Amino acid sequence: MRRPTLAGNHADTAHAVPLRILLGTWGALIFLTWATVAVTNFQLGPLNIVVALGIAVIKSTLVALFFMHLRWDKPFNAIVFVSALLFVFLFITFALLDTKQYQPTLIPGYAPDMPAAATEASPS
Repeated sequence: MRRPTLAGNHADTAHAVPLRILLGTWGALIFLTWATVAVTNFQLGPLNIVVALGIAVIKSTLVALFFMHLRWDKPFNAIVFVSALLFVFLFITFALLDTKQYQPTLIPGYAPDMPAAATEASPS
């Protein structure tokens, strides 16, 4: 008699994803990485972070769905994944809203100039 395992009702064999799907996902991730780098050349103002986070969410969703096999897993795991994404979105939203609250109290010019600080810290 077989002992029950944590795998539950999964088959004894691994779920094989067709190579076409894996290569398509890899191509999409490469394209989105290129898009992330390309977007840095444009000054979108406050939308810079929104675009960067949007691309990152799409990339993480692709990895979770196809490389982590969530697409073929139980629906409960998809609910957990989506709720985790919503909580991360909520956390980032509150963190960004809080930034607007303390930004007026910052002293202009108080932070050291980054290139000057880098040259001072470099060993001679």
